[in-house]
Amino acid sequence: MQVSLRNVLILMLALLVLAIRGGKQDFHPTEMAVLRDIQAIISMQTQYVSQFGKYAGSLAELGPAGNGVRPGPWAADLIPASLASGQKEGYSFKIARTPGGYSINADPIVFGKTGRRTFYTDQSMIIHQNWGPEPASADSPEFK
Repeated sequence: MQVSLRNVLILMLALLVLAIRGGKQDFHPTEMAVLRDIQAIISMQTQYVSQFGKYAGSLAELGPAGNGVRPGPWAADLIPASLASGQKEGYSFKIARTPGGYSINADPIVFGKTGRRTFYTDQSMIIHQNWGPEPASADSPEFK
């Protein structure tokens, strides 16, 4: 499935508008950073599929290779180690390869303390949110 540049630009514009508003959407302090990390994963999934013909099935596949190891589909060196570790900004990040592409979940490590909502997206690049501790899914309300 090809990712539309239009969708990427729309998502980036939405994040910019929220940043300009100064968080008036009742954001937890880490949620804007988490949304930027999700956007980075989306962008790097696009690059990964163009290089290797399939989406990455784990954050490690998008992350850096070890010392002396050349980047490849096992570790493409597209995201920093801090994000490839699966935990950043008080959130746990997970990606999975799906029959139609991939899915990304970002959930607070300690719900209510490190974040107040969970996020989900897939190759459609539409971010969904859940205001409870249950992981967001494609059926959750769209983040706006």
